[in-house]
Amino acid sequence: MIGIVVTGHGTFASGMTSALKLICGDLELCRAVDFTSFEGTAEIEAGLAESFDAFEKCEGVLVFSDLVGGTPFKTAVMLGNPRGNVRVIAGTNLGTLIETYMARADEKDVDELARLAVETAKSQVLLFEDAPGTSSEPDISEDGI
Repeated sequence: MIGIVVTGHGTFASGMTSALKLICGDLELCRAVDFTSFEGTAEIEAGLAESFDAFEKCEGVLVFSDLVGGTPFKTAVMLGNPRGNVRVIAGTNLGTLIETYMARADEKDVDELARLAVETAKSQVLLFEDAPGTSSEPDISEDGI
């Protein structure tokens, strides 16, 4: 199985994994590494390295971060890239995290799972616009999470 690490500024990571657990139940091979204002880069480096080490026997590790170029993203790339089986994604949203977490049961290739995550992220962002002359009620006929 592919390990999942969520990281970001403040309590982004623990908040996202808390929501993931609420929706998906107990989490397997999934860790949160927060980067708070009280910590420096040494703490996030240690947290990410510990997570990568814990998932050493996994087929790969997929890191979900909040912002491109932020300290959590850059640190994950710096520590993960030399390992060869770590992929880092930025711009994480909850829909992407849920879909990817559930899909990894069937996907053993970290690169394919990373591509799926990016495509899912693109489809998860939209702007609801009320078209003139139509109902102001959104179409919620599809099952949701």
